[in-house]
Amino acid sequence: MGLGCTCAVALVGVEGVMVEVQAGLEAGIATFTLVGLPDKSLSEARDRVRAAVANSGEEWPQRKLTVGLSPASVPKSGSGFDLAIACAVLAAAERIRPEAIAGLMMVGELGLDGRVRPVRGVLPAVLAAAEAGHRQVVVPECSVPEASLVPGVTVVGVRSLRGLIALLNDEPPPEEGPAAEPGGPDPLTAGLSLPGASLGAGAAGPSRAHRPDMSQVAGQHEARRALEVAAAGGHHLFLSGPPGAGKTMLAERLPGLLPPLSDREALEVTAVHSVAGLLPPGRPLLTEAPYCAPHHSATMPSVVGGGSGMPRPGAVSLAHRGVLFLDEAPEFSSRVLDSLRQPLESGHVVVARAAGMMQLPAKFLLVLAANPCPCGRFDRELGGCECPPATVRRYRARLSGPLLDRIDLRLEVAPLARSELVRHHEGAEPSSAVAARVRAARERAAARYDGTPWTVNSAGPGHELRTRWRVADGALAPAERDLERGLLTARGLDRVLRVAWTVADLAGHPAPTREDVLTALELRTGVRRGLTAAGGPR
Repeated sequence: MGLGCTCAVALVGVEGVMVEVQAGLEAGIATFTLVGLPDKSLSEARDRVRAAVANSGEEWPQRKLTVGLSPASVPKSGSGFDLAIACAVLAAAERIRPEAIAGLMMVGELGLDGRVRPVRGVLPAVLAAAEAGHRQVVVPECSVPEASLVPGVTVVGVRSLRGLIALLNDEPPPEEGPAAEPGGPDPLTAGLSLPGASLGAGAAGPSRAHRPDMSQVAGQHEARRALEVAAAGGHHLFLSGPPGAGKTMLAERLPGLLPPLSDREALEVTAVHSVAGLLPPGRPLLTEAPYCAPHHSATMPSVVGGGSGMPRPGAVSLAHRGVLFLDEAPEFSSRVLDSLRQPLESGHVVVARAAGMMQLPAKFLLVLAANPCPCGRFDRELGGCECPPATVRRYRARLSGPLLDRIDLRLEVAPLARSELVRHHEGAEPSSAVAARVRAARERAAARYDGTPWTVNSAGPGHELRTRWRVADGALAPAERDLERGLLTARGLDRVLRVAWTVADLAGHPAPTREDVLTALELRTGVRRGLTAAGGPR
């Protein structure tokens, strides 16, 4: 009996599970059996692999063939096993030396002509291989930049099955057609992205050089300050105001205020986008904070994650380490909105389906935007609102109290005056200047939290902030009074304290002062405390 063995990776969410691919040949009627919980696309590998081997000039073994994917208890999906299955079969048929593929991890889809096509999730697959001790991987040629992001792993890029056979057997490389011209259509990458990726679904967003700038925002000084505080401390933000006040414009500029991702964060974000098929062309590593803004008709699986078969990442995971913006938030399903409460606290989401359970990262900065009423003219001096009071109450009640209690900053965005629109270009501060202050504030927070699991104020536990890093004497008195009056919950008090530390970091204070706490209370409750958003007297 001939036996060939190599390795592949099964993706469960954004985590990889090493799979041993074994091919055994024995006497009997020529059949091809694939076992190991394959899904429909993987089961079709029998036909793809047979055609690819034949069209690569190799003879298909005319014996009973069994291919096993171990561990058999792990569901396996996708076409990324094709290359490993083909090599295991050829090793069992003694066309490839079995020892040549024993220590390799392979990922790639095979076309009927033997070309190796890219698949989604190459980065998490190579990460899983590196953690399992593999030091050499074989990937499609166009996926080499993505796979090379993993240190300590030798990446071999192949264009065709025939070329891989020659490489493994130390034979002269075959003559292959030229790769696709730069900028031209590449049939190998067709279908690599999920449907809708070209319609603005890509959460990676434009590069920093092409992102919207804060200098384009007219007026809205308090809202600009709230955005700065949100970016500096990683605080969630709720913007309420009439249509045209600039809520969406402000939210779109928030990612440009966030610092670039660290190496570890960049790998996390890139892995999620690789699995989702949303990696921008020519950008194998995402170094900027992502931005995701789903439509208000989005379903629960599209926001939280899920779908048929093995669950896929949703908007909360695509916005990992970045910004999740929900425009017209009251128009979202109440089930979708309340499903955000758990990831807002834990930083991850657990999706359970019949096909399996997976945990996806979901540390995002949430921005909600809403009109004051369905018509948007409530509380406006001109153009009075025609919505009945009961309609206004129902509209506002769509955002539940437990969800709003997890929002650190709440701001009423007023419509702009004519003078602000006319003079908006005078002295408008660019995003680069605000981002510099945000970066300095984050460095102060990171130095304070050195040696702890936290790096930003929004992640600091309230108990630690009250006991380990104390505020100035008497500074918390206004917040404590609001707690006694029922205006703040215990969670709300902790969040006010976190915001106060962020305000202090932006101001360069060693600890929050009474003015910093009052500013945090104003940003939390929307009630003016006799201070400006910057913390100074009016």
